[in-house]
Amino acid sequence: MSNRLSGNEAVAYAIKQINPDVMGAFPITPSTEIPEYFAQYVADGEVNTEYVTVESEHSSMSVCIASEAAGARSVCATSSCGLALMYELLYVAASCRLPITLACVNRALSGPININNDHSDSMGARDSGWIQIYAENNQEAYDNFLMAMPIGEAPSVRLPVMTCMDGFITSHAVENIELLETDAVRKFIGEYNPENYLLKKENPLAVGPYDVSPYYMEHKVLEAEAMKAAKARILEVAAGFEKISGRRYGLFEAYQMEDAELALVLIGSSAGTAKAAVDQLRENGVKAGLVKIRVFRPFPGEELARVLAHTRAVAVMDKSEGFSANGGPLFAETRSALYDLKDRPYLINIVYGLGGRDVKTADIEKVFRRLADIAVTGEIGPVYTHMGQRSKEEIA
Repeated sequence: MSNRLSGNEAVAYAIKQINPDVMGAFPITPSTEIPEYFAQYVADGEVNTEYVTVESEHSSMSVCIASEAAGARSVCATSSCGLALMYELLYVAASCRLPITLACVNRALSGPININNDHSDSMGARDSGWIQIYAENNQEAYDNFLMAMPIGEAPSVRLPVMTCMDGFITSHAVENIELLETDAVRKFIGEYNPENYLLKKENPLAVGPYDVSPYYMEHKVLEAEAMKAAKARILEVAAGFEKISGRRYGLFEAYQMEDAELALVLIGSSAGTAKAAVDQLRENGVKAGLVKIRVFRPFPGEELARVLAHTRAVAVMDKSEGFSANGGPLFAETRSALYDLKDRPYLINIVYGLGGRDVKTADIEKVFRRLADIAVTGEIGPVYTHMGQRSKEEIA
């Protein structure tokens, strides 16, 4: 069925269809609407969820950790500084192998304080052990949340999942999207049947004990192996989802990449703008393409290398500043992935869109013009640059 929904409404409706056991709820812009909409479903008796209002985002994740450890399917939503306040507990959730599902509505991380979109919040948590899946639009935000639970809850994985969408651009904009029937959703996701949990009286256990040196590394290796296993599970769940929805998902979307000589690699809603630019360039005879990363953790390094192997020049566009003095986090991952290629494309990094700075098709076309020059001359110039910032003269 087709509906006009914002990204936040779509995710809240997905949670309603799932009918989780527990939600840890605390508001922060621009994710506030998700617990607000869901609270109405709770008040109207449309779900059986235990809706726990708390005093901070740290506490909302604490609620989810406790309830998931007790055997209850648990969800929450947050953004920006809220995710940062959860930082300690993100690691706890992952290391305890608790498949919590969190909707992260991406917003710039303070300071200076800013409520608009970039990816600094989730990118700051990229190494916490959470699977990360990013949406380009409202449809993907809805679909990704539905796929998150059967991914994270799989016995071979048992990791928490963060589904990300761009604040305001996706969370608040209204689009037509296709919703699944609730019965189909419930059947697809299935019942949560953890093997071990705190309330299982037949098998008492501890969750999150102090891990001494003889055991800590072994547990971290198991966690790392689970992240590797998640890649196959993500594709398996996507194949099942395609059967009930007709919508196909992979680790990334390769757009016009069959014969592309010049390409972009990016994440999120900017892909829509970039696709429009690619289409225009194609009409003008430019062999342009793009790869929209959907799954950032686990990172699809081998698969990305294969799809970029035949290109001549690639721009990796980061909507987050990594402060490494060498480029953003997506660039670091992509550059590493291409290292083993015998013939590597020229590679540059462009950090853009910080704090909600706009990016237009003309900006994307300018990037492709630079790539075209690089492909012809072999002269890369500065590898790591920013796009969209005003000059000192313009600010003055």
